[in-house]
Amino acid sequence: MYYHTFLTVFGAAAFSLVACAPSSQPPADEASPTVNAGAGGPDDKLGEGLLFHASFDHGPNADFARGDDVLYTAPSYNELDQATAGIGNPDVTITAGAGRFGNALQFARKNVHAIFYRAPENMAYTMSGWSGTISFWLSLDPDVDLEPGFCDPIQFTDSGYNDAAIWVDFFGDSTRQFRLGIFGDLNEWNPDGLSSSDNTFFTDRLIAVDQPPFENGQWTHVAITFSGINTASGGTANLYLNGSLLPKSMEGLNEAFTWDASRSQLRLGMNYVGLFDELSIFNRSLNAEEVGELYRLERGVVSLHP
Repeated sequence: MYYHTFLTVFGAAAFSLVACAPSSQPPADEASPTVNAGAGGPDDKLGEGLLFHASFDHGPNADFARGDDVLYTAPSYNELDQATAGIGNPDVTITAGAGRFGNALQFARKNVHAIFYRAPENMAYTMSGWSGTISFWLSLDPDVDLEPGFCDPIQFTDSGYNDAAIWVDFFGDSTRQFRLGIFGDLNEWNPDGLSSSDNTFFTDRLIAVDQPPFENGQWTHVAITFSGINTASGGTANLYLNGSLLPKSMEGLNEAFTWDASRSQLRLGMNYVGLFDELSIFNRSLNAEEVGELYRLERGVVSLHP
């Protein structure tokens, strides 16, 4: 398994979200009406881009998937040849009625198993201009619930966090930051082989939040949008929390982003403790209005299924 080595101090990339984050539950008078796919509702266009959705309401497998819908578990990401279908960690369960909508995936203790979906067809990965959106909900108090060390609620890669990967993590000790990282091929962005802690490019690239709005008993929506990866002009990415766009955008994603499709995974809950719900992936970068619609869906992403 690949492990993070991070700077113990940095501030330039950190942004406070206290003033701009709404509550995790949209007010009743602002909630979007229930959408019936194909009925000509306002979210039909949003639903057309859906590639993958796992609600955990009917078990661990995805409700909707363009590729493999099975959730797999292996002892670690160095032992993927031992992966089996289903949840193979007794500390990870599906808890009825605990989700943002319906059930939720619950990580009761620090998860060191490899728990993942296979990425091919469930992400619209391409070497000629890649765009997409990743959406999910988390419920935890990171300063209380997480054990020491790095924690990645999601990590999408065929290798590790620093080599063609998209991830979010909780970083720090007593007070955790929440960060988005997107890095292409390691040999392009880090040709000198520097550790993350010694590479200012690494920390400058991140989007970080000093005081993220995560709490126990409350759900926080996370959306990652990206576009233009693997183009000559370079890619961009944004991070939204509870429908609000963070003030820093990720620009200049110029390095190649190369995946071996047979090894690419949608990794969940790396060292995570807390609740996880409603993982969904779209084949394009949603705009701010569409991310707001996604955040306010009254029944969740199930209402967008084709």
